[in-house]
Amino acid sequence: MPSAVKTIQLIECPRDAMQGWPHPIPTEKKINYINQLLQVGFHTIDFGSFVSPKAIPQMADTVQVLKGLHFNNSITKLLAIVANVRGAEAAVLFDEITYLGFPFSVSPTFQMRNTNSTQEESVQTIDTIQELCIKNNKQLVVYLSMGFGNPYGDVYNSEILLQWADAMIQKDITIISLADTVGLATPVQISEAFQALIPAYPHIIFGAHLHASPDNRIAKLAAAYHAGCVRFDGALRGYGGCPMAQNELVGNMDSLSIIDYFSKEGLLFHFNANALENSVLLAGEIFS
Repeated sequence: MPSAVKTIQLIECPRDAMQGWPHPIPTEKKINYINQLLQVGFHTIDFGSFVSPKAIPQMADTVQVLKGLHFNNSITKLLAIVANVRGAEAAVLFDEITYLGFPFSVSPTFQMRNTNSTQEESVQTIDTIQELCIKNNKQLVVYLSMGFGNPYGDVYNSEILLQWADAMIQKDITIISLADTVGLATPVQISEAFQALIPAYPHIIFGAHLHASPDNRIAKLAAAYHAGCVRFDGALRGYGGCPMAQNELVGNMDSLSIIDYFSKEGLLFHFNANALENSVLLAGEIFS
């Protein structure tokens, strides 16, 4: 079990909650929601993505949303997802954004489905994006999608996972998040993946972007934490999922479950309770 003195980083992901939502969400509602989230006390908000509006129509207004955000008295940083160099070139222009997130898939099939590029092409893209981040004082977060296996029959094992993690670390990537992209990973698989990575790379921050249903959230969360993971992605009420992975979306880890779990573990977050309550109410209005 990781030491209790380690800081847990909680990443709220309204972008992931919104991107596959079947009904257009008005820009003003997105702005109001994220502004409320900025007052809660999350480490980071994954707020939007600089991707083709044809691929993810719900994210077409990311720049407009960003321009409407207010950071008064907020300690929270912003993360934006990019899938290619063009998106990264657009994202690094905004001082408000601290992190760029790039989805690299351990599954070659999903890499093509998600970014329309091969793994080899994506590695080259990461090289260029990392250069952009360094020049523009940003930090690149690499998501290892299908990080616990995949539904496509692509070969997956701990050696492959270590291979790709090492490839990212060689590029001076210091934050790597494993994504349970379709929600199929078991607690045992989650534990084994982090146990393979974290002891091998103790200086790297490893995160968990877990998709889960209400009946397995806590088991998955506990498996990641007890294997040493200290960074967790979630979405209030567990909304969301990856529309590029499969037809039926599997919800995100509910941030309320994460907060409750770590409160019981004695790792208390310094959250604004009123802002959190208001955010939950707004989420219910948006995703209805």
